[in-house]
This record gives sequence, C-alpha cells and structure tokens, in this order.
Amino acid sequence: MCDKIETIEDETLVAKRLRNRPIHTYMCNECSERIEKRTKERIATGNFKLYESKKTEEDW
Repeated sequence: MCDKIETIEDETLVAKRLRNRPIHTYMCNECSERIEKRTKERIATGNFKLYESKKTEEDW
C-alpha cells in the first residue's frame, strides 16, 4: 500500500507464507492498522457488506 521497505526474517511464518503462496502480499504494520481502523469505521456505519466465499462441506 505504501513504498516502505521492511526486512523480514527468512525463518518467520510470514516469510514462509510469502514464499509458498506468491499471490499473497505483505503489508507493513502502519498500513495494516490503517486499513483495519477504516474498515471498522465503515462497518459501524451499517453500509458495509463483507462478501465472503461460501464454504462447502465435504463428506468423506
């Protein structure tokens, strides 16, 4: 979201997730907190809908 460059340790869970799933992106803590705050503000207005994918149950 911003142009901030941060270093991530190779052995951390975040680094592993980024290596194994390249579609995921990394957000710095400032951007993450800002998005979380604004999302909560929009939810409080009542005009916010979160579209989640429907989970299907698999019977084995």
